[in-house]
This record gives sequence, C-alpha cells and structure tokens, in this order.
Amino acid sequence: MKNKWLKLIVSIIIPQAVGLLGSIATTSSVRDWYPTLNKPAFNPPSWLFAPVWTLLFLLMGIALYLIWKKGIETPGVKEVLIFFGAQLVLNILWSIFFFGLRSPLLGLIDIIPLVVLIYLTFIKFRQIDPTAGYLLLPYLAWTSFATILNLSLLILN
Repeated sequence: MKNKWLKLIVSIIIPQAVGLLGSIATTSSVRDWYPTLNKPAFNPPSWLFAPVWTLLFLLMGIALYLIWKKGIETPGVKEVLIFFGAQLVLNILWSIFFFGLRSPLLGLIDIIPLVVLIYLTFIKFRQIDPTAGYLLLPYLAWTSFATILNLSLLILN
C-alpha cells in the first residue's frame, strides 16, 4: 500500500518538475519579450497558460502512475516509459528554445516531434491501460493547439 502511494506521488512530481524547469526558461521572456510579439486572434490570455499546464502535468502524472503500477516487467511498460520520458525532454526543450532562446523557429522544430511523441505515448499507454491513455488526450490537444500557435507566432513575427 505504501509503495502505491509513493509511486503516485513520484509520478505526479515528475511532470510537475518538468513544468517547473520549463517555467525557469519562460519567466523573463513572458514579462519582457512575449508581450511584444504580434499574436493571432486566437491567442489565449497569458494568465491561462499556468493553470492549464499545471492541470495537464497533473493528468500526465496520474497517467504515468497507472502505467508504472502495472509493473516494469509488464510487456510494453519499459518501452512506453522511454516514450514518456522522451516527450518530457522535448517539452522542456520547447520552453528553452521558444522562450529561453526567444526562437519561435526552434520552438516549432521541437514541438512537431513532441506532438508525434505524445501521440505515440497516448497509443502505447492506451494499449496498457486505456484510462492512462485517455488522460493524455488533453495534453495532446493542447500541444497540438500550441503547435498552431507557435507556427502563427513565427509567421507573424
């Protein structure tokens, strides 16, 4: 029982830590660079991003827990954890490229494979635990939207 709670806590902390690392690259640019960009009409208000990402990282953590509790020896679990980890790395890199380096182009180059990895992770999670897979759908949808927004920002600036 104690092991399940520990796995749940660690599973939730991992994506939240990714969000925290990404926010370190984002903080100064959100204040002094991002507001100066020309934005498309569908650009969400700035205040919306933090709560949305916090919720998405929470859902990712719960999904990770559902997969992890199946056991590493369960067929497909090791492989899908690699996919999950890889998409987390690309998630952090997007923040570094787009906000840290202030490069919508590098952000776009990163976010396209990120969306593909999220989709593949969703498929693989769903095969192991359908609920875990479906918990990734809001993340996939938001990141797909972010890809369109990233491309629009690149074009407009």
